Amino acid sequence: MWGLIYVLTFIVVFAASAIFKMTYDPSHGAYKADWSESVGTIHADIPYSEGEANKFDLYVPADNTKESYGLVVYLHAGGFTSGDKSDDADMLKWLCSKGYVAAGINYTLRTETNTASVFTQSNEIKAAVPKVIEAAKQLGYSIDKMTVAGGSAGHALAMIYAYRDAAEAPVPVVLTFGAVGPASFYQEDWGVYGLDQNDEACAGMFSVMAGVEITPEEIQDGSYLEKVKPISASMWVDENSAPSVVAYGTHDRVQPYLASLRLKTALEENGVDFRYFELPHSGHGLQNDTAISKQWMNAVVEYLDRYMSVAE
Repeated sequence: MWGLIYVLTFIVVFAASAIFKMTYDPSHGAYKADWSESVGTIHADIPYSEGEANKFDLYVPADNTKESYGLVVYLHAGGFTSGDKSDDADMLKWLCSKGYVAAGINYTLRTETNTASVFTQSNEIKAAVPKVIEAAKQLGYSIDKMTVAGGSAGHALAMIYAYRDAAEAPVPVVLTFGAVGPASFYQEDWGVYGLDQNDEACAGMFSVMAGVEITPEEIQDGSYLEKVKPISASMWVDENSAPSVVAYGTHDRVQPYLASLRLKTALEENGVDFRYFELPHSGHGLQNDTAISKQWMNAVVEYLDRYMSVAE
């Protein structure tokens, strides 16, 4: 019974993060491009594994004359329980218009009837990336570097790949960017759901997210941290981590703002080139700090130009 309650709670509360895509656009429409065959071509629903959701869309530039291209993977939002790669069509078209090969990847969403977790989703993304690069090569686009990015849940998965899995990536991961993705799972940070005051609830929720059983006793003695490490992006940051551009709202009620401070500290302590934007009047949708949102978007463009320069 408790397991079902925790699963249902996970689905209800994290589905709220779809607000990032559904009710507000923090980019103010900036990430859009006039799209036509003169800009690029979309190859949709390319499978990367056997699961029903294991497909990606590939956006390739019209100019296929360069020796190599940068790849930008952008992962969709939706609280790990909803969303689709098509939600980010504008972003992917914009990235492609800048000369990048761009990819949106679907992953198995958590439901009441399956055991998908943040951990299994992160492993699906890891498995997909080589297939994305292979598909691009078959179309005549050789990939020599990549950026991984996303919003909310997609941002969390992007950071996990960038910090945890980059060493095994087929090409160097040179940048990660995104907004409002949960970066760590320390009990004391998750007061937005009261988990800081309830060991049993915390064990249940973290078990669902990590895909492994965590007991209240492990919460109490701190040993749970080793079990949530595979899904805690900030715990994988080191001196070799990719440059990063992130944005968080201090009034976020979907993912804890406090977890973002752990990410900021990890990036600082390891000397990573990063930009951290704190929106003091905003929640998960980054809706109330327009000027800072624009600074964040400008920083994304700046870092793309710096680390993902497109050859003339």
